[in-house]
Amino acid sequence: MASLFSKVAQFANSPKGKQVISQATTKAQELAKDPKNRAKIDQMRRKLQGGK
Repeated sequence: MASLFSKVAQFANSPKGKQVISQATTKAQELAKDPKNRAKIDQMRRKLQGGK
């Protein structure tokens, strides 16, 4: 298990890994700006926090 984590960490620190992480972050931010997706995120957050 430690070797899997170290491989993931090595990838994340590599130029290709940093590029993939940057692209994923940008995509997630774009999706979060969409009102429909924002509503889904808020609904799920309320559900996980106890239904308020």
